[in-house]
Amino acid sequence: MDVARLAGTSPAVVSYVLNGGPRPVSAQTRARVLAAVEQLGYRPNGIARSLRMSRTMTLGLVIPDNANPFFAELARAIEEESFAQGYTLLIGNAAENDERQTAYVRTFLARQVDGLFIVPAHGPAGFLGELDRARTPWICLDRQVPGAAAPGVLVDNRGGAYTATRHLLDHGRRRIACIGGPEDVMPATDRVSGWRDALDEEGISRRAMSVTHSSFGRRGGYGAARELLAGPQRPDAIFVASDEQAVGVLRAIAEARLRCPDDVAVASFDGIPGAAYTTPALTTMAQPFAALGRAAVAHLLAQPAGPTDVLPVALVKRGSCGCPDPPGGDLTGEGAPA
Repeated sequence: MDVARLAGTSPAVVSYVLNGGPRPVSAQTRARVLAAVEQLGYRPNGIARSLRMSRTMTLGLVIPDNANPFFAELARAIEEESFAQGYTLLIGNAAENDERQTAYVRTFLARQVDGLFIVPAHGPAGFLGELDRARTPWICLDRQVPGAAAPGVLVDNRGGAYTATRHLLDHGRRRIACIGGPEDVMPATDRVSGWRDALDEEGISRRAMSVTHSSFGRRGGYGAARELLAGPQRPDAIFVASDEQAVGVLRAIAEARLRCPDDVAVASFDGIPGAAYTTPALTTMAQPFAALGRAAVAHLLAQPAGPTDVLPVALVKRGSCGCPDPPGGDLTGEGAPA
């Protein structure tokens, strides 16, 4: 082996240095090996190493929509934690399509990833058959798959929606409408339930509750808000199931020549960075992206995985609900109570 020859040591010692053991190597010998590696431009054979270790040191993540900033933030958090643990993360975009989602799962399994994170697209879950036949560990993120026994890492969607709606009630709003996400997606249905919980607690009649559903996107939120604002009884506040939808809601409010929050207050969910830069800045239930990344990677690597984790979300108060902007002009929500 050229590296061993140049360093004046054995191939086994070179392996110990590059692979971290199993035997200790003196500092002088380690320095000679690393200098030889640098001089020769040596790169270890990853395939051979994977065969020896029975691991590829790669993980796979399948998300429903890589154009949605929420999933981009979630993927970034998981990639950072995976990298910190010595793993490379492969990412597939299902584009809300079950066939494409299943194809990515099949591809990642063929590449012998050491584990899979899956944020299920709404609709059927054809990938379950692929995973049932494989021994690769996997967990759900953001939402669970009906009928699947896999653990997950989720947030408190129902409790967070209750908190956001309760906050609008505390501002004196009583005609609080809801724009939910797709009706077959667990986080969306849980957030609608949390909105209802808060209004029920306040004694507001369910007949006075107005809820409409749309896709998790700006266009969906815009269309749903236009419908609500054109109705016979205009809401004085709207709880929106995602920040991306809420961006569309703000445009619909402006086009209706209404003011937010004076005429219609808005609170939403997710805490994506862009929520701090709308006009007005969005009050939102912020998801703990870094904690989600850490919990997801820890869950996947600690096989057998433990029970599903449900992490808390934090209310970030900004101008869209009627709260004053944070002091110093910091609209990012950093330092907001967890």
